[in-house]
Amino acid sequence: MSKYSFSPIGYVESCFKQKFAIPRQPGLAPNARGIIRLCKKEFGREAVDGLEKSSHIWVQFVFHETLEEGWSQRVRPPRLGGNKKIGVFATRSTHRPSPIGLSVVRLKSIDFTDGVSLHISGIDLLDGTPVLDIKPYVPYVDSVEGAENALAASAPEKLPIQFSSAASRQIESLQLAADTNLRSLIEEILSQDPRPAYQDLDEKRTYGVRLLDFELKWRYVLFEGETRVEVLALNP
Repeated sequence: MSKYSFSPIGYVESCFKQKFAIPRQPGLAPNARGIIRLCKKEFGREAVDGLEKSSHIWVQFVFHETLEEGWSQRVRPPRLGGNKKIGVFATRSTHRPSPIGLSVVRLKSIDFTDGVSLHISGIDLLDGTPVLDIKPYVPYVDSVEGAENALAASAPEKLPIQFSSAASRQIESLQLAADTNLRSLIEEILSQDPRPAYQDLDEKRTYGVRLLDFELKWRYVLFEGETRVEVLALNP
């Protein structure tokens, strides 16, 4: 079997600094922003000439933080509750024989101040992700009418979000320096319930993750039989 190797064309600067709590699909958190910085020596303005005509782009990348973890032919996707196993090629698992990801994201702008930088949003990309290729999204062929996937026929249900008074005050004070809507970004991320599918509700447990330059803290609470997310703090 032939082997192939590819060099990254650039790297992602993302609001997501850890794997935990990254949306499981692109587009689910429109306020999640990032930058693709192309390698300066190889790529200049000519490489992206005309790309500004596209509202969205395909990004091919490497799941660089799962490279050493290996893969299995059958996996447990969170969408199926984390208990049922199906074939790896029937899922979008990050643990793959060739650890390559594919995401469609919004192209907000292209900046040439210091090399070539693509400002993107609606991302599901970890900070430092190596990018292998970029292609324009072409609606008349990339959006397939009548396409189906019985394993993921609709978007997952979202959990309601509530903010503690302390978290609301922190967000209000930090918002002026942020380039995205912090409250909306937090709601978009946590409403998708980033917990592992096998974890039961534990109201005493506090979760945390680094988001942008902050430490986001939250917990799950049961209110009138409904699971809710309570945002506790957004600490610098």
